[in-house]
Amino acid sequence: MTRRPLILSVLILGLAVFAAAAWYATRPTPVTAAATIPSDQAEALLRPYSPILGPDEAPVTIVEFFDPACEACRAFYPVVKDIMSEHGDAVRVAIRYTPFHGEGSEEAIRVLEAARMQGIFEPVLEAILREQPQWASHDAPEPGLLLDIAADAGLDVEAAQAQMKAPQTMAILNQDRADVEAMDVRQTPTFFVNGRPLDPFGEEELRTLVAEEVAESGR
Repeated sequence: MTRRPLILSVLILGLAVFAAAAWYATRPTPVTAAATIPSDQAEALLRPYSPILGPDEAPVTIVEFFDPACEACRAFYPVVKDIMSEHGDAVRVAIRYTPFHGEGSEEAIRVLEAARMQGIFEPVLEAILREQPQWASHDAPEPGLLLDIAADAGLDVEAAQAQMKAPQTMAILNQDRADVEAMDVRQTPTFFVNGRPLDPFGEEELRTLVAEEVAESGR
């Protein structure tokens, strides 16, 4: 082989190796690589009392570790609703309370539990998220506004004041705190889809993971 063809062969081989390395480094992380949680964590992931949005019998369950004072939770709420709308009765969402933002978060959770007892969980949830910039402001939070906000969504405030202090409400708060620790949840929102953690985190990744589980269910 002459020197010139030899040099060209080496250059072509080098370019091929570089292209392969570049593809490997920049390839998208496959959502399908997510593993299900260990069996000993299944109970901590989802409790029978957890609030459910969507059909109870849906084959795909999104579990969201959720803080009503969390700006990212507020931003993801319409995304989650859109995913539910896209897949019809195949998807439901279970809410796990994750009060990472202190007293305001806990007060909002108590209001939500009162709303659930009164059968108006979803409209009160949407009102609380819509008005989040008012009552959960970083500079001057005003959790005292929550009952008025919920009242505008139909909450019976007089009944709610007792329901918010009920032993079952406190038991739910305490159990969810323990489950957050058991699941090693460190930020909100944190999502699991049929027991598979959303990793990496992102809107498109969540949509893809849900679509995979819906396809697996045959819907």
